[in-house]
Amino acid sequence: MFEQFFLLLASILANAMSAFAGGGSGLVQLPAILLMGLPFSTALATHKIVTFALGLGAVSRFGQDKSILDVRFAGFILICGLMGVLVGAYAILRVPDEIARPTLAFLIIALGLYSFFKKDFGQDYTPKNRDLKGRMLGGLAIFCLGALNGSLTAGSGLFVTLFLIMWFGMDYRRAVAYTMTLVGLCWNLTGGLALVAMGAPVHWPWVPVLLAGSFIGGYLGAHFNTLKGNAWIKRAFVAVTLLSGVALLV
Repeated sequence: MFEQFFLLLASILANAMSAFAGGGSGLVQLPAILLMGLPFSTALATHKIVTFALGLGAVSRFGQDKSILDVRFAGFILICGLMGVLVGAYAILRVPDEIARPTLAFLIIALGLYSFFKKDFGQDYTPKNRDLKGRMLGGLAIFCLGALNGSLTAGSGLFVTLFLIMWFGMDYRRAVAYTMTLVGLCWNLTGGLALVAMGAPVHWPWVPVLLAGSFIGGYLGAHFNTLKGNAWIKRAFVAVTLLSGVALLV
């Protein structure tokens, strides 16, 4: 009973933080699962299979604002990313974690520092690179980010949030909504199912409580995201990226 309650609280906290800031649920949820004594491969597969509920909870809140998502543009990002997710899910079982973790950590820390020092970053919605060339290059990058989502333990959502701001000119609030909808729900669900299909070990007795915590946390994080302005979301993004990077190095 204690382990179920602990996992529920950890999952709510991790996913609320992720839905507010635009990624990083693995910073808390994966270590919490590991703390309960599971082997790394089993903990990772269990974490991956439940993270789609984060997106489901976030979408149920973000979906109340019909103006925030462009359905056709979201579909473009979804298709580009899903192809990468399938490639990444195949690679996750083969890439040595001792190589992936420090590489990802330094990249995430760099993202946080970039966002911190660029004061006006993500504060206004100024669409750009929506022509054919811009979309082709952006789609290629999204494919790579999808592969990252499928192949690494945590942090890919933060990359997507940052890329949507840098390349497509979104503000933080809009970028987080896209990240939670496409990465949190669609990419994570596809990646989780792909891992199960390839025989990755999942600790199924913990899946229901982690699903519940992910959904509740996703909804709460998205709710607070809609209440706060881009300045608050940026502060949370910087904090989560730096903490995520340091946690991956420990």
